[in-house]
Amino acid sequence: MKLLKLQILALILTATCFAQTPATAPPAPALASTESLLIGPGDMLHVSVFDTPEMDQHARVTDDGSVPLIFLGNVHVAGLTPGQASKMIETELVAKDYMKHPQVTVTIEQYGTQGVLVMGQVKNPGSYQIDTSRPVLDVLSLAGGLTDLADRQITIERHATGERIQYFMSNNPEEAFDHSVLIHPGDKLLVPKAGIVYALGDVGRPGGYPMTDNRSKMTAVQMVALAGGTPPTARPAAARLIRRTADGYTEIPIQLSDMQKGKIADIQLQADDIVYVPFSYLKNLAVNAAGIVASAGSAAIYAH
Repeated sequence: MKLLKLQILALILTATCFAQTPATAPPAPALASTESLLIGPGDMLHVSVFDTPEMDQHARVTDDGSVPLIFLGNVHVAGLTPGQASKMIETELVAKDYMKHPQVTVTIEQYGTQGVLVMGQVKNPGSYQIDTSRPVLDVLSLAGGLTDLADRQITIERHATGERIQYFMSNNPEEAFDHSVLIHPGDKLLVPKAGIVYALGDVGRPGGYPMTDNRSKMTAVQMVALAGGTPPTARPAAARLIRRTADGYTEIPIQLSDMQKGKIADIQLQADDIVYVPFSYLKNLAVNAAGIVASAGSAAIYAH
């Protein structure tokens, strides 16, 4: 008799546990914070509500960023992740007394614009089809990579929000991969042309040099070194820096010889700067700033 009572008690406890823990409980939704792809106009969404198949819907996001839903009407979802859109729809269902504890799932079935536009200083500018988010380095490789004249400060315009963000493509592979960003379908990339500085006069290889180092910067001594240095016939002590200003060009004497020897600080150059190194007294001609600027216009541009 005592054994029978214990068996009955065990059955009651087991039934109580099952009643408190439904076997059909849905899995916990993924955290929205792990998502990066945002919903944009033209995207086709699948909206489903757990255990309510009559509310299952496939709808396209309109140009104003809203999605027309059963019972709720237009709900603005552009610029949200699918997880954030799910929470917003849940809130709307509760606020309008349709459901007490809705569990909504939003997925992007089709992107409104699947092409990503790559413009500027890449080898093959154009539109490239992608159907999911891809790292910026992958997208640039689709366009053939950067040209020798590319600036490494790349502008990305988001399709969903119109937001513009900056990505610096470092020459250091570890930094380039570590700080890479995702490009979404419909985004646009613009790779600008790097600033160019000029070494003219009595240097080994007169011409223009793009500022394409890892910081998009260059000094006077660095540029002259790229230009092959100064031969014995040159007068680096009488060098001049010609710089564009709002009023035209200004001419600044610089002691390039002392800079090369480390006696005085080097000068940080700006885009379109010209460093002119005169020839020796016997070879030197009277050259003014206007003539130097004119010669820069026809100078060869060298990649490095």
